[in-house]
Amino acid sequence: MSGKIVQTAGRDRLGEFAPEFAHFNDDVLFGENWNNPDLDLKTRCIITVVALVSSGITDSSLTYHLQNAKMHGVTKSEIAAILTHVAFYAGWPKAWAAFNQAKEVWKEEAPAEATEMEKYQKSLFFPIGEPNDAYARYFSGRSFLAPVSASQIGIYNVTFEPGCQNNWHIHHAKSGGGQILICVGGRGWYQEWGKEPVAMKPGDCVNIPVGVKHWHGAAEDSWFSHLAIEVPGEETSTEWLEASK
Repeated sequence: MSGKIVQTAGRDRLGEFAPEFAHFNDDVLFGENWNNPDLDLKTRCIITVVALVSSGITDSSLTYHLQNAKMHGVTKSEIAAILTHVAFYAGWPKAWAAFNQAKEVWKEEAPAEATEMEKYQKSLFFPIGEPNDAYARYFSGRSFLAPVSASQIGIYNVTFEPGCQNNWHIHHAKSGGGQILICVGGRGWYQEWGKEPVAMKPGDCVNIPVGVKHWHGAAEDSWFSHLAIEVPGEETSTEWLEASK
């Protein structure tokens, strides 16, 4: 279980559109309130789930907080008891909707998939992280994201399941900018437009200048993880293009 909550969803999804809201979400709600030591994280997770269900909120927000509750120690039997208790006070239909999501979060993983992912995680120094849902439409398979540093320089561990690649894309910036990739696990590929793919194995580093069209992803038969380091710059952005395969 993680000892500290780190949230980047506000900046990932609304950073350019609503930077002040993103700041309140990432730095105040999660950065300060969620990390207040007066309540342990498991208790905060339970309170948040109860508040959302009582308010009739059963969208992706509830899914996230159910996953967060599971990650911080809430068991399947505990969440069943929690939602049953809430049903008497908040309403039966709300509990039904919440149970449908909870069943998915606490369902048994397919043994083969779980075993392979667990084996790979044990080989990594960095965590695999959470499903990279915000950018899923730009990847050919499942990818995962684990923030390493969200201040000074953004550093994220990005993990690709076997065969998963991201779309062709270009990093833009008025000045500075670009990206650095350092492979930390598995085997993968990096390719620039008009050039042959370059194999990546742990320890390999790729420097990606601004304006270069490229993609990266896992080999067909291997998981792949790299640190993605955001080079500081002015007016930085990423232009996502066509699929790479």
